[in-house]
Amino acid sequence: MINNYCNKILLGDCLDLFKNIPDESIDMTFADPPFNLKKKYSSYTDSLELQTYLDWCGKWIGEMVRVTKPTGSIFVHNIPKWLTHYATFLNKIACFKHWIAWEAPTAPMGKSLQPAHYGILFYTKSAKGTKIYELRQPHKRDRKQGYLWKDYGGKKDLLHPFGPLIADVWTDIHRVRHASKRDLHPCQLPIHLLDRLILMVTDENDIVLDPFSGTGTTAISAKRLGRRYIGFELDKKYKEISEQKLIQVEPNYKIGDSWVSFYRNDIITLRNIDWNKLEKFFNVPLSAKLVDYQKAELKSNIYIPSEILPENKEENQNSSSDIFMLTNENITFDLFRQSKSKLFENKTSG
Repeated sequence: MINNYCNKILLGDCLDLFKNIPDESIDMTFADPPFNLKKKYSSYTDSLELQTYLDWCGKWIGEMVRVTKPTGSIFVHNIPKWLTHYATFLNKIACFKHWIAWEAPTAPMGKSLQPAHYGILFYTKSAKGTKIYELRQPHKRDRKQGYLWKDYGGKKDLLHPFGPLIADVWTDIHRVRHASKRDLHPCQLPIHLLDRLILMVTDENDIVLDPFSGTGTTAISAKRLGRRYIGFELDKKYKEISEQKLIQVEPNYKIGDSWVSFYRNDIITLRNIDWNKLEKFFNVPLSAKLVDYQKAELKSNIYIPSEILPENKEENQNSSSDIFMLTNENITFDLFRQSKSKLFENKTSG
């Protein structure tokens, strides 16, 4: 039954659509709900009375937990104000794992502390047996000199050539600010934020469900990482934008047999268990101490997928980008340049 809904953005109210999803059938659920801060959505009034909003949140959170598999994970993104309420719901029906702090500074507000992060609640369906993978990110370095920011002192012999294990504070993923990167949506998350979550708790062909799909960020991330997706969306226009972009997406965010997250022609997230298979695709410093000033870089002949830009921006249709293409078993590569419009014409639907 669940296959009837996979790889689709379904139009309608999430509480109605959840009724079609069987118990314990989803590997990962992720929600980025309306913040109740009077944001301008096309088909939703983002201004409810406090208790009305919280009662509604309790319902969709309960549905997220219901449909998640015993081995699965639940993520909810929002500002800390609402996450404290969400946690009271989740603590009764799921198992707390982490509060992920995603650094995303905003404009100064009032006389209080300046808001500088969004939170992502990470819960699991069961206390044990959940599918969770350790992740790595690149070492943070001085932009001009290339040296590590962090002083590891006498422990430099233990440095991993790619980068450290990812903690629960994420400072390397930035908000979508530039107009050319945004859809016509007031709250658009960066796709590589979803990449990181999906890589952490799912495998190829697993199912990821987002009850507030918006313009398809979660679905795009899932598809390009070889997962199946289900999106619920109340707004017809957002659904159309999602489907237009999903046509362009291919499950190609991988090197060899390992799924990874790319950003600006670099890998920014990979699984720790995949490093032994991925290392051969990198130019790696000869010793751990050299990592202090030498970065593990992808070899110049490695395939880098193109970025899918918003379809509602006409100026993006003619922008060009460098694409690296694999030619087959001889593992030779050619660098070529072509326009986005021509590239999109040659894409096959997913």
